[in-house]
Amino acid sequence: MKKRNQVLLILSILSMITFLDRIALSSASESVMADLHINTIQWGWILGMFTIAYGLFEVPTGWLGDKFGGKKILIRVVLWWSFFTILTGFSTGFTMLLVIRFLFGIGEAGAYPNTSIILSKWFPVIERGRAQSIIWGASRIGAALTPFVVIPLQQQYSWRMPFYVLGVIGIIWVIFWIFWHNEEPADCKSIKEEELTHILANRDLSTNHSEAEASFWSIFKSVNLWYLMAMYFCYAIGTYFFQSWFHTYLQKGRHIAKEELLWASSLPYLLAALGCLVGGWLSDKACLKYGKKWGRRIIPMIGLFVAGFCLIGASLVENNLIAIIALAIGMFCMDVTAPVAWAVSMDLNRHKSGVISGSMNTAGLTGAYLSTVLFGYLVAAHGYTLPLLLIGIVVIVGAVLWLKIDATKAV
Repeated sequence: MKKRNQVLLILSILSMITFLDRIALSSASESVMADLHINTIQWGWILGMFTIAYGLFEVPTGWLGDKFGGKKILIRVVLWWSFFTILTGFSTGFTMLLVIRFLFGIGEAGAYPNTSIILSKWFPVIERGRAQSIIWGASRIGAALTPFVVIPLQQQYSWRMPFYVLGVIGIIWVIFWIFWHNEEPADCKSIKEEELTHILANRDLSTNHSEAEASFWSIFKSVNLWYLMAMYFCYAIGTYFFQSWFHTYLQKGRHIAKEELLWASSLPYLLAALGCLVGGWLSDKACLKYGKKWGRRIIPMIGLFVAGFCLIGASLVENNLIAIIALAIGMFCMDVTAPVAWAVSMDLNRHKSGVISGSMNTAGLTGAYLSTVLFGYLVAAHGYTLPLLLIGIVVIVGAVLWLKIDATKAV
């Protein structure tokens, strides 16, 4: 296996761990809420607290990666969130869990921007869409596996045990990463000369230091970046429904039987993993055929259109099986966007991919935070149909915004 693909494999495993840790709380929602006496509105705040912390620290952690290197910052990121994953299992009430969830969000912030920094150094430009598709596909596989890890462990022991196990897994990954990875391909002793030459010639990272040290704030003068952030705001509102409220929606909104929850919770994520892989691959192919502007635009635009209508349909249909299939198809179509959006964030600036991808993700997390908290209030007032319907409409708005995003206009 080529060395850059080995790097991609290890980062993909991290991406799986990221979503296992992130979604574990949602998968254990019924047991946690019952044990700690937490109501629906309080649960919305707990889920949202992770998102707001994640969003606040995404850009600073991406900036640190641009400055000090992705390897060092990922070590800090994974150790931090693994510690608070373990601490989640020691929660005794609403306030403690709220604080831990906030600190956990700080820990996970910067994971994907720093992954992008590493990919920008190890992969040629034309391979970045596919590389990001594997990273994001792995995250969805991690999410799909979460119920199979969390539910059996909490049934055998308690809802607390999965957090202890997942936290230790993250620490093991860090130990391996410290001794195995090199920041620059040229520093890796096991890479073949032919592969090293290919990477350095095609990764499009300038050695112009004055360009690289341009003002942090100058990137926000770009209208192109703001459209990218607005699109991701809409996309994240859709995808974070699955990460935060989906399991609860199935249990309390759809009254899905416990024996059916495993497959019902996992199916959308399995299709989402496929969507990520398809999205990145098709986008790279489309770039070769239509150029980068439309190659990066057309695939996610169609995906979000279809996804929005699937979510709207799922909110209105009464049959549970049809609703679950519609949601699964919706997530498949929605997640063709993820790898393409992150590839675009790498395309827009060769030196500040951490800051740009962090800014994009912060915008998404802002939408995710607002929708996660509001979802709890809307459910308390109107039930589960209206909030899911509104999310579908927002996702369609995100599709329209792709018409304004141009991956050829550097920030």
